[in-house]
Amino acid sequence: MDMNDLLTDIQNSQYLKGWDNSVIFITLASLVAWVVWRFIYSHLFNISEKTKFHWDDLILHALKTPISTLIWCWPATISLGLLLDDNIQSKFSWLATSKKLMLAAIFIWILIRLALNVEHYLLQDKRRDETTVQAVGKVSRLIILTIGLLSVMQTLGVSLRGLLTFGGVGGLIVGLAAKDLLSNFFGGLMIYFDRPFKVGEWIRSPDREIEGTVERIGWRMTIIRTFDKRPLYVPNSVFSNIIVENPSRMKNRRIYETIGLRYQDVDKMAIIVAQVRDMLENHEDIDAEQTLIVNFNAFGASSLDFFIYTFTETINWVRFHEVKQDVMLKVIDIIHQNGADIAFPTRTLVIEPKEAAFLEDSN
Repeated sequence: MDMNDLLTDIQNSQYLKGWDNSVIFITLASLVAWVVWRFIYSHLFNISEKTKFHWDDLILHALKTPISTLIWCWPATISLGLLLDDNIQSKFSWLATSKKLMLAAIFIWILIRLALNVEHYLLQDKRRDETTVQAVGKVSRLIILTIGLLSVMQTLGVSLRGLLTFGGVGGLIVGLAAKDLLSNFFGGLMIYFDRPFKVGEWIRSPDREIEGTVERIGWRMTIIRTFDKRPLYVPNSVFSNIIVENPSRMKNRRIYETIGLRYQDVDKMAIIVAQVRDMLENHEDIDAEQTLIVNFNAFGASSLDFFIYTFTETINWVRFHEVKQDVMLKVIDIIHQNGADIAFPTRTLVIEPKEAAFLEDSN
């Protein structure tokens, strides 16, 4: 080995040693910065726990992981740049671009985490409308992602003017190709804005075999849990073309029953009707401010019919049937207390006197 080769080897070893020292220093600096950040975070978290203001907790939680990631990834990018510069004699302009992209990604990540934290916090308050909170959360995350995507494209040198021009033509093509997807998306928006129903409500459609409790309203479809506990996945566009009934928003439930007395109890009809009406007016589970009707209604084939038309205070399905049962039992008691009875299908055979004499002679 000649002297020149020896000098070259010594220079390379010293150069490599300098590179190693730089990477080690950067790694140690990252570790120190991460420890300092964890200390600051723990101190701020302890302070925020003592305050009644919850938004500081949400902001801190949103910053925790992204900042830790930035502390490690940013120096790692610098170390990678040193490594490539030392071993490859060329310019790496994409490293500077990657740093900008990293900052944009971290910023978007923080905002999305903050939006999710705020949504979860608001959903814990049962007084707030769950559907509205979820809708606002989804729209805010969509806006953040859109702005972030545009920022990333601008960083990469993509002309937004050209992109918007292309989007006018491409949007038409995409719109035709994804017609159903877009109709479901805008159908979901209409559900959020018009609010014909929300999560947790019981809905049904007389046009389709759709009935159950709304579990989730997504951008593309709504999940409904039927009463036999099966999930029903309904595209949002369907709700633009059908009638939707929302029994959960009724103010009362109606009792509408027809009761028949025997024809021989005709003289007791008036008192029975009056007592049943009085019972309903004083019943604690009947809404006396709503329409209340008890009247003799019709001459049936084998009964004298009167009907009950009234509304309960409760709209709960189970409780409604309990109240209805109590009302019907009290109606039976009133009928029996007046010496009458409920009619059942009967036939009366009337025999004329001449026919009766003929039957006796034949016997």
